[in-house]
Amino acid sequence: MRTIAMILAGGRGSRLSVLSDKRAKPAVPFAGKYRIIDFPVSNCVNSSIYEVAILTQYRPRSLMDHIRTGGPWDLDRLNGGVSLLQPYARGDESSFFYSGTADAIFQNMDVIRNAHADTVLILSGDHIYKMNYGIMIDFHHKCGADVTVATLRVSAEEAARFGIVEVDETGRVKSFEEKPRNPKGNLASMGIYVFNYSTLARVLAEDSRDTSSAHDFGKNIFPKMINSSANVYAFPYGDYWVDVGTIQAYWEAHMDLLQENPSLDLLDREWVIHTRSEERPPVNIRTGATVNHSLITDGCVIEGSVEYSVLGPGVKVARGAVVRYSILLTDVSVEQGAYVDHSILDKRVVVGNGAHIGYGTDYTENTKYSIATGINVVGKNSIIPPHYKIGRNVVIGSEVTDDMYGNESIKSGDCFHVDVEDNYDIGE
Repeated sequence: MRTIAMILAGGRGSRLSVLSDKRAKPAVPFAGKYRIIDFPVSNCVNSSIYEVAILTQYRPRSLMDHIRTGGPWDLDRLNGGVSLLQPYARGDESSFFYSGTADAIFQNMDVIRNAHADTVLILSGDHIYKMNYGIMIDFHHKCGADVTVATLRVSAEEAARFGIVEVDETGRVKSFEEKPRNPKGNLASMGIYVFNYSTLARVLAEDSRDTSSAHDFGKNIFPKMINSSANVYAFPYGDYWVDVGTIQAYWEAHMDLLQENPSLDLLDREWVIHTRSEERPPVNIRTGATVNHSLITDGCVIEGSVEYSVLGPGVKVARGAVVRYSILLTDVSVEQGAYVDHSILDKRVVVGNGAHIGYGTDYTENTKYSIATGINVVGKNSIIPPHYKIGRNVVIGSEVTDDMYGNESIKSGDCFHVDVEDNYDIGE
């Protein structure tokens, strides 16, 4: 059996606010040195799947710069390896975009045919987990399935965010409902599918001719297959998996890594998460600094206090500065006496002397981005002026300079310059 993995990595991830304004969701940094896309790609090579296609669309440059020829994942191969696939005009068609997840795969069926694959593994590029896909593929073939969907139990509160499946006592899927308002259960699709090639080619060709279809696996393909009595099976998965599709989920997933016995073990040498790392000097923790329960990446210089936080490459925390319960991405600078609490700071943010992010006890909800637990988000390359106070649940856009601010503070629940958009893809 020959398997090709098709990773859907074209999503914008708008609920991640300014973190995905300039990059696709799978390219968002995670756990200091990684990108979200590293997890499904690493799972592939750790599962001995070396033919991988990554389908991009929204702001693909940072994702393409990160993957390149696939060297860190041992995918820079003459036979197989990694391919980066973008939508393109075909004949007289005017659309340059994939119209849905199923359409994205359908437009690249030639890649699957040329790989001579009889099994197609379809993955989402924006989830955090470790999984041996070989076990699921074996399950698929033993069941004689046309398609197998990986599933796990989620909380009742979260169920409406997922595709919800019902199964019989044998594991065969009886119904599939995409993001239902009133879920019938809490067995959720993980966005991981194993198809027989012949089945996939047939159902996608049929769907492409249906003008009423949204060309989506969850909304269209699976309900039609179930109604036509196809063999659709659910593969039960019980390990750690998270969709970091919201600010809250992204922050919580990082805090999970800081537990004494984290559910996602990044130290596991039997299942390494590979990435493209920058060449940075060792971490420099200077006299008087304190670091507790934190992940610190290469190139960081710590003179102040860091606790329950994740620091990306090159972060600087000056003397007298405090960083707690926060996620700081590459080359963030927290200057002398500044205080950063429950915040996510994107690349190259500068927090001025004595500034305070996460100030006070007002937890007014940010209704635009549904943030209510006190987490602040600051976009790439923005500057927080010295001695400035920012409340809680605040979102500050990218490229905000210190001369754009008005008063000496931003109150809780506010958004500041988050709608500024450009028409080019700057990557990173």
